[in-house]
Amino acid sequence: MPPVPAQVELLTHTPNALELIYAAFRQCYHAGYAGDMWPRLLSEEPSREIQAEFVAQILESGHTSPIEHVSFTFALSGVSRALTHQLVRHRLASYSQQSQRYVDASHFDYIMPPAIAKNTEAKKRFMRFMDDVGDAYRDIRRLLEAEGRLGAKANEDARFVLPQATQTRIVVTMNCRSLLNFFEQRCCTRAQWEIRAVANAMLEKCREALPEIFTPAGAKCERLKYCPEGARFTCGRYPRREPPNNTP
Repeated sequence: MPPVPAQVELLTHTPNALELIYAAFRQCYHAGYAGDMWPRLLSEEPSREIQAEFVAQILESGHTSPIEHVSFTFALSGVSRALTHQLVRHRLASYSQQSQRYVDASHFDYIMPPAIAKNTEAKKRFMRFMDDVGDAYRDIRRLLEAEGRLGAKANEDARFVLPQATQTRIVVTMNCRSLLNFFEQRCCTRAQWEIRAVANAMLEKCREALPEIFTPAGAKCERLKYCPEGARFTCGRYPRREPPNNTP
């Protein structure tokens, strides 16, 4: 049961993403029909640069709903249950997570926080606890199976001893608008270290696939050009927003 690193893979995304976003925006502001302009867009008429400029101008105005037509699907591995408890709070999104009922966790892998890994005594204690949990899981599963609770029925009860550090795997699909919100929240230095690392890896892959949308994406301060977290929590990357002066 060794500690494992995170893996982030972009499985797929909506094809012709920029053209689709451009067509959706044009449908909102143009008397024509998106179905008629689609063949021309696939031939880069107008050019990709013109499409990107148009999309950027509309996004800057605050109109963002048309980018929901494009989605990205990721596979995540080497992540903890602590991470996925945070991840699944984000909507709109679709999730398919490895089941602890149907997957035997007798020899589960786990995620070790870097701060613990750097502390020799903390690391030893952490790893000893993981070994103890593995022993307890296997013992409980064996005792339940002796009573006739086999397979998933034994797993579903034995899993109650598993820690939040237990590795899980999950497939995640989000549209562009949800991803921008996800990155604003989870790329911030105030986000928990594990989900921040995964969010940054996801953002890098989104930028490669659709730079016109995701090049400026990131923590909310990247869009606002100031830190909204206040003096107590700011990391100092951007100047913080001062509260309004209500003095008469």
